[in-house]
Amino acid sequence: MSSSDPNVRAARNATSTAGRRPVVAVTGAASGVGALLTERLAASEEAERVVAIDDRPGAETGAHWQIVDVRDPAIAERLREVDVVVHLALDLDLETDAQERTAFNVRGTQTVLTAAAAAGVRRVVLCTSTMVYGALPDNDLPLAEDAELRATAEATGVGDLLEIERLGRRAPRAHPGLNVTVVRPAVLVGGTDTALTRYFESPRLLVVAGSRPAWQFCHVEDLASALEFAALEKVDGELAVGCDGWLEQEEVEQLSGIRRMEMPSAVALGAAARLHRLGLTPSPAGDLAYTMHPWVVSASRLYDVGWRPGWTNEEVLAALLEEVAGRHTVAGRRLGRKDATTLGAAGATVALVGTAALVRRARKARRRM
Repeated sequence: MSSSDPNVRAARNATSTAGRRPVVAVTGAASGVGALLTERLAASEEAERVVAIDDRPGAETGAHWQIVDVRDPAIAERLREVDVVVHLALDLDLETDAQERTAFNVRGTQTVLTAAAAAGVRRVVLCTSTMVYGALPDNDLPLAEDAELRATAEATGVGDLLEIERLGRRAPRAHPGLNVTVVRPAVLVGGTDTALTRYFESPRLLVVAGSRPAWQFCHVEDLASALEFAALEKVDGELAVGCDGWLEQEEVEQLSGIRRMEMPSAVALGAAARLHRLGLTPSPAGDLAYTMHPWVVSASRLYDVGWRPGWTNEEVLAALLEEVAGRHTVAGRRLGRKDATTLGAAGATVALVGTAALVRRARKARRRM
């Protein structure tokens, strides 16, 4: 009888309810939050065994390593006898080609879901972001976890995350008995490099006139602990993860010591769109919405089962500022020290001076060709 047979999965679910500790597989286990989760699960007495999956081995010696690309259907063989898969092998790097990034993220998720069903896995945990709710001026503060996903694909990587969410909703219908849990962290901090963390590398915090920013952070350690709850089947459904509450823009400026530069919406969005169209910055104009409008979410479902964040928004912001110290970014593009010094000495705004300098550079390069 195949392990993908519904009767086999039902038997394994019955065993689980009887108290058997789950065997958990983690994809993307060699680095980032995947490595943190693998370490936590390997040390936990509540997990029977940890299967660490990546295209290279990681440092955790307490896990059983399986070296395989998550897009390879052969991964199904590595999931035999696994109860729960936590899929963290995602590429959200700003510098990755967008088409290559989407191909990896979407195909990898499709393959893992299909392979998990074929292997008789009873639960897959996916990790996206609270960005899928969308940053909109009429958002509630905070949003409920079951709020409509109103994001568009206009921001970096959000199109991939929305497609991953769609695949997660569809999988239980295609594979009855397969549970899919989705974990959505707020602005992730701790060894991460995103358009939102780069916002704090600028000499001025760009604020769009008339906007109402609200900042909610999530430290990778808190995300790993929330994923552990999901992996050990203490919670399921659609879960938000983040610090309690949020920070208003004025609080962020006071805590960071970085002054704001306020710009009209048309100027800020137009400059961002032009720079991205010219290939001079990795961030499309859609990223700006997440610095303009609130997208704070309540983590009530995790709270209901006893989870609590170990970090506050203030502490995560302080950690982020320490992490990005010495980096210089204009409009999402990293600058060398010489460029950053020149721009800072000019005393100009992040967006306007950045736009002018980068566009001039592009024009000069074209003239020399």
